[in-house]
Amino acid sequence: MPDVVTELRKRPAAPAPSSLYYGWVIVGVAALAMVGTLPGRTQGLGLITESLLQDLRLDRVAFGQMNLWATLLGSLFCLPVGRLLDQLGGRLVITMVSLALGGVVLAMSRTSSPWLMFLWLVLSRGLGQSALSVVSLTLVGQWFKRRLNLAMALYSVLLSVGFMAAFPLVGGAVLAKGWRYAWADIGGFLVFGLVPLGLLLVRPRPEDAGLPLEDNAAPEEKSAAPDFTWAAALRTPAFWVFALASSIYSLIASGIGLFNQSILAERGFAPVVYHRSLVIIALTSLAGNFLGGWLAARWNVNRLMALAMGLLAGVLLALPSLKTVGHVNMFALVMGLSGGFVIVIFFSFWANTFGRVQLGRIQGTAQMMTVLASAAGPLLLAKCQSWTGSYAIVFYLLAGFAGTLALAVWKVGSPRAKNE
Repeated sequence: MPDVVTELRKRPAAPAPSSLYYGWVIVGVAALAMVGTLPGRTQGLGLITESLLQDLRLDRVAFGQMNLWATLLGSLFCLPVGRLLDQLGGRLVITMVSLALGGVVLAMSRTSSPWLMFLWLVLSRGLGQSALSVVSLTLVGQWFKRRLNLAMALYSVLLSVGFMAAFPLVGGAVLAKGWRYAWADIGGFLVFGLVPLGLLLVRPRPEDAGLPLEDNAAPEEKSAAPDFTWAAALRTPAFWVFALASSIYSLIASGIGLFNQSILAERGFAPVVYHRSLVIIALTSLAGNFLGGWLAARWNVNRLMALAMGLLAGVLLALPSLKTVGHVNMFALVMGLSGGFVIVIFFSFWANTFGRVQLGRIQGTAQMMTVLASAAGPLLLAKCQSWTGSYAIVFYLLAGFAGTLALAVWKVGSPRAKNE
């Protein structure tokens, strides 16, 4: 086994005689891998939530609690998969994780026991939302340095297009054939699609293969950020304000994503309106990536995050009053645009503000906060609906938090490094 591992790590495919930097191929594979995390993400589970609850005879609060603990336990997969990436390389790890996630999704599609479903939820969260996401993002980071922002912009566009295509395909399959058949199809895609692509296309990092890291970026792309230690970064108000703003969006997006069909049904809308809204959110999130990237180069990042939080607060205030399909479409448009802004900021803020010396620990802490928030979101919405018979009150409260964070982000100052 050690010989096989060494061979997979150190024997790159012979580079083709082309001027194309191979990192751009890695960006495409990484984006496809992120799309493959769908069954372990709240938005993916939201496509089957109503069918699953009916099939397994679960109520929303019980499922919300299962989802909470599955997400919390699944977040523990982030650290070990990061170590495996360093030790074994991206090719072997993406193969193992994709194969394991595909097997879990296939097993999930055959499960009728709530207890077994909880186990598969933990593993799908851990292998999908945590492990495969870490692999996907790390692959891009390993192949780019000065052009990382450009690579991440392209990566965001590709995964947005991928999710935009996946939502109606999976949603249509759920309505036409049932959630079990749709989930089995996703498991097959992971096992028979992503696994071979990982083996064939993912190469060792350039430095491990004796190849030069991309070095043709324009000088102005070099980061001028001061280098903060992890402890110093956590002592700055900017870290907590931006991390909390990202987390409140994650909480809201996960709660709405898991129970969106029920939320819209409360307003009198059919499931097809829900599926269409997912496409609009994905499309406008893509537009938000483009617009957010353009604004981030011209605006202070505080303004952009404040705008995102302001849009989020407004759409939450309007959500309990949706009456027409046009209203739903407008809600989805603004929600997607706000999310696109937050994604752009979250990918770039930590390195641009705190430097790269301890970026992994800094960004990992922020990521953990968003995971915890995403775990709490569905349970919060389920509890509110159970206690009051409606989701309205929680949306008004969350709108207040988002509005407060918009003001805090606008006012917080840029940190100055005083390294230890």
